[in-house]
Amino acid sequence: MRLILLGPPGAGKGTQAQRLVRSLGIPQLSTGDMLRKAVAEGTEVGRKAKSVMDAGQLVSDEIVNQIVSARIDEPDCANGFILDGYPRTLVQADAVEKMLSDKGLALDAVIELKVDDEALVDRIAGRYTCAKCGAGYHDTNLKPKTEGVCDQCGSTEFKRRADDRPDTVKARLWSYYKDTAPLIGYYYAKDKLHTVDGMANIEDVTSEIEKIVRSS
Repeated sequence: MRLILLGPPGAGKGTQAQRLVRSLGIPQLSTGDMLRKAVAEGTEVGRKAKSVMDAGQLVSDEIVNQIVSARIDEPDCANGFILDGYPRTLVQADAVEKMLSDKGLALDAVIELKVDDEALVDRIAGRYTCAKCGAGYHDTNLKPKTEGVCDQCGSTEFKRRADDRPDTVKARLWSYYKDTAPLIGYYYAKDKLHTVDGMANIEDVTSEIEKIVRSS
């Protein structure tokens, strides 16, 4: 089963990908993880990526595509994989299509987690964690049982991620709609797109994704 998860930051792609990893027994492929692994192992393409990153530059599509291609060839991808956060652009999507075709493979499904933008901003901007144990909370959806006290460890210190501010979240959404949202039409035209309500509760989203996987 070869899958792509699409959706803006905070739509729940990471959560659902991990559930698919457990249920399908296939790996989740993150470009960040793959880059770090290639650099750490000192592969040829990893060395190329390191030199670019050491120079403070963005790693090119060509290098990323080589890393993804090599990762797909590894034994744990024999039965499939989940691409989360890649491809991000139409150019990358074309590269994925060619890459898989050259290997005699094809995507089984592309799953879009559709969200309400305003609700998504509230969802992300309301998140915070215990500074001591990392337990997660939310201003409206998941407050500590005792206000100001962590349920898990009793700490009274909490923190918020800098990139969870409303203005930052909106900027990330703008980037998604500018660069990545065109992939929705791209995969619809290829009859690969399936849309799930990403604002539903986690269990319902998982259930809908499982239906798609079973029918693909």
